[in-house]
Amino acid sequence: MQNGEDFTHFNDQGRAKMVDVGDKPPTRRTAVAGARVLVSPETFSLIRSGGMKKGDVLTVAQIAGVMGAKRTPELIPMCHPVLVDGIDLKLSLDEERCAVEIRAAVSCDGRTGVEMEALTAASVAALTVYDMCKAVQKDMVITDVCLLEKTGGVHGDFHREEEA
Repeated sequence: MQNGEDFTHFNDQGRAKMVDVGDKPPTRRTAVAGARVLVSPETFSLIRSGGMKKGDVLTVAQIAGVMGAKRTPELIPMCHPVLVDGIDLKLSLDEERCAVEIRAAVSCDGRTGVEMEALTAASVAALTVYDMCKAVQKDMVITDVCLLEKTGGVHGDFHREEEA
């Protein structure tokens, strides 16, 4: 059983609070997240050929993912605003899986990690793929949204063992 001191995101009254990270020294932080959008062969072909009516699916999703990472603290209530140094979003087509593969890497020198920014970038990019293609296919599946790796901070590094 945990005592109240173990819950860092609650105040003395048991209400949610944002953790004070002001006394922590800034360190290099990185995070990589992934996501996958499973599509039909017809949708896959339209994405690859650039035939979607809304435009270039991969480019628009890449830009949306970057924007999502930058707006993470506006979406996740207890997420600190972080001065992000870099966001590298890569979308690729996996013909065997009939999928759009998404990888979002985020970095900063800060007092808190950028896992949420990477996860938000991957998620928003996946949602944008769906939005760009929904006129052609409604049963697409967004799957495997997960943290792949992170570095820095007191909890140390993390590298997902299995490939998502």
